[in-house]
Amino acid sequence: MDSGFPSIAGHGMVGDLQTAALVSERGAIDWWCSPRFDSASIFAGLLDRERGGYCEVSAVGKAVTKQLYLPDTAILVTRFMADSGVGEVADFMPPVVEATGVHRIIRVVRVVRGRMEFTFECRPRFDYGRGGHSLELRDGGRAVFRGVETLHLWASVGVEGDGADVVGRFVLEEGESAVIALGTGGDLDVVRAEEEFERCRGFWLDWLKSSTYRGRWQDAVNRSAITLKLLTYAPTGAPVAAATLGLPEQVGGERNWDYRYTWIRDASLSVRALTDLGFEDEADAFRRWLRDRLDERGTEPLGILYRVDGSAQTDEYELPHLAGYRDSRPVRVGNAAAGQLQLDIYGEAIDALAQSGELGAISGWGKVTELLDWLVDHWDRPDEGIWETRSGRQNFTYSRLMTWVAFDRGIRFATAHARPADLGRWIEARDAVFRQIVDRGWNSEKQAFVQHFDTDVLDASLLLMPRVGFISPRDPAWLSTLDAMERELVSDSLVYRYNPEAAPDGLQGTEGTFNLCSFLYVEALARAGRVHQARYAFDKMLTYANHVGLFAEEIGPTGEQLGNFPQAFTHLALVAAAQALDEHG
Repeated sequence: MDSGFPSIAGHGMVGDLQTAALVSERGAIDWWCSPRFDSASIFAGLLDRERGGYCEVSAVGKAVTKQLYLPDTAILVTRFMADSGVGEVADFMPPVVEATGVHRIIRVVRVVRGRMEFTFECRPRFDYGRGGHSLELRDGGRAVFRGVETLHLWASVGVEGDGADVVGRFVLEEGESAVIALGTGGDLDVVRAEEEFERCRGFWLDWLKSSTYRGRWQDAVNRSAITLKLLTYAPTGAPVAAATLGLPEQVGGERNWDYRYTWIRDASLSVRALTDLGFEDEADAFRRWLRDRLDERGTEPLGILYRVDGSAQTDEYELPHLAGYRDSRPVRVGNAAAGQLQLDIYGEAIDALAQSGELGAISGWGKVTELLDWLVDHWDRPDEGIWETRSGRQNFTYSRLMTWVAFDRGIRFATAHARPADLGRWIEARDAVFRQIVDRGWNSEKQAFVQHFDTDVLDASLLLMPRVGFISPRDPAWLSTLDAMERELVSDSLVYRYNPEAAPDGLQGTEGTFNLCSFLYVEALARAGRVHQARYAFDKMLTYANHVGLFAEEIGPTGEQLGNFPQAFTHLALVAAAQALDEHG
């Protein structure tokens, strides 16, 4: 803990498939936006405990805390172990599939040994801490906080006002329990916590039965699958990149972004991971969401990112009143990457449609052909690339790679299923992209494929080259590229995206190693036949997971987790790495 901030990794996540909350090891809800992932925060203690707000249940006196998930569920248990006894708080959110607007966090406090005293604080700070609120105390342990949103509280123990906030203190004997519930979108009556608990547990156990994974890393893969599901907005099927905003890639630095939106790239890869695990319903839902975006064609057929309902993402702005995680400023809401050009998204989108079978649906094929016909005329442009650099456009090799994927998947499907298509133009474009990557993306001095056509800098996004079928995983040119990456980008199995000093990205400061790339490296090693090296790298990566198996975006110099948390990119790559090891090991 630093200056009142719990570590990023010191949290578990609960969610109801429309929003999510982070609960610290000390029993504090430090992050919650409602009614959606991309709504304004009610609790943002991770960014500023006083101004951001929190809801905490903690044991009085000295206690050791430990946290775990109820196996194969999204029910989080925080345990307090003291001389007087052992207590625990079970946090969960009842899953909500339809967009009802009603969202609840239920906190069940139990003492399982001895006797314990607890304190309770609920200090909401609406609208990212910008708006005040009033408090209405009601009979029966009920309270209503009214700000730009309304937050309802129901407790089976006594609570009292502390200004416009609520506090409480209670004692439980062995075998006794208390319930504290928070809700938005509707009043809270008496909460039947045990029924809700069993219903929530049953939902997750039933959902996980659809998984086809039977490999060696069952626990890690199951946790990643649940995390990807928790980060998917159920009413539309749109996955978000992460649950949070503003968590830094470098403590004290400016690389602090808002990831609570649906990136075409991240979402396509997330759904690919779930599809590979057998979760077809998730693939179908995202397919429908993606098709709707193609129907909204503007200047470009697809935007970079969207809000979870499919609307355009709002402008980026700063919250200067918030201290930021360990004084990492600015805290940004929204993401200016929405205005960038990133041509790789077309490959990821077409590949996602091909994986789900939607590419050949009669009703959708016309949109696919329109997109590919457009791409024939627009692929050969510099762009901002996968890493959303802010230093100007370049001819990024990864962007070209994924436009090759778009043409390749369209050609394959049209040929195999006799679909109408301008195959001559598509094949000509596909081959031109291929030649350009080989001629200009290859650096003879480095003996490697490089980040863009005017540099010798390496880029870990190209670890996807074998997976997408552009090159054999054992081709000499690829093995040479893999060796070059190992020399320049890999640090004890951890992989940097690129070297920002050699390839300035328009931002100050540095960043940690990128977890997505570290797992992609494992997958590439396994496919290349370097299985023992891949297995060792994978096992080491798992040691960087937090205490409940979650990963943020990056790993810092001392092994700490950095960036928004938990991140879908990381967990989807973990799934792919585990499957590659199972297949090639």
